[in-house]
Amino acid sequence: MARYQLLYFPLRGRGQATRYLFIDKGIVYEEINTGNNWVEDFKPKMPFGQAPLLKDLENGFEIAQSNSMIRYLGRKEGLYPEDIKEAAKVDMICDHIEDIRGPYVRMIYQNYENGKDDFVKSLEEKLQYIEKLFKAWGTDYIASKISFADYNLLDLLDDLVISSATCLDAFPTLKAYYDRMASRPALKKYRESEEFKKMPVNGNGKQ
Repeated sequence: MARYQLLYFPLRGRGQATRYLFIDKGIVYEEINTGNNWVEDFKPKMPFGQAPLLKDLENGFEIAQSNSMIRYLGRKEGLYPEDIKEAAKVDMICDHIEDIRGPYVRMIYQNYENGKDDFVKSLEEKLQYIEKLFKAWGTDYIASKISFADYNLLDLLDDLVISSATCLDAFPTLKAYYDRMASRPALKKYRESEEFKKMPVNGNGKQ
């Protein structure tokens, strides 16, 4: 029986990190495609008029905004560090993810033809910060064990590697981390599925 519902369009976008968490932890969930009759049936019911939306079927609570959703799941499913320093690490990385994702989304939807090269060039500076932190922390995951933030970072790195296949080559620690996350058994199986391969990365077909 499903414990959660994920309401989103049939694309990776801002729903993929949550999917990764569900799949890797074996959490049963139901996905509701909001692409059918979005304006009439779904948008008016969304707290901020946008998807994704997470419904906790165990208590009826609804959570909007992708980062709030995955943090909620982190706390409820034991994937948010209890140690204050470890929690700060995952929060830091999630905030830095948004520093990269914001320009990525603007490039994809507003300035793809003229902006992609500059975006790819900007990645070296942004990714070197993560590389340096990961080397200093010396753990297999962002914290001492896997957390919600790891699924968030895996999703971001997917997008970046699609945009630039060589973007991680100068960052061996980060590349090893990406490979480690992608090879987790449940995630590896899912990522090899036709469902995953055929799912659009973004809503406009650009990547």
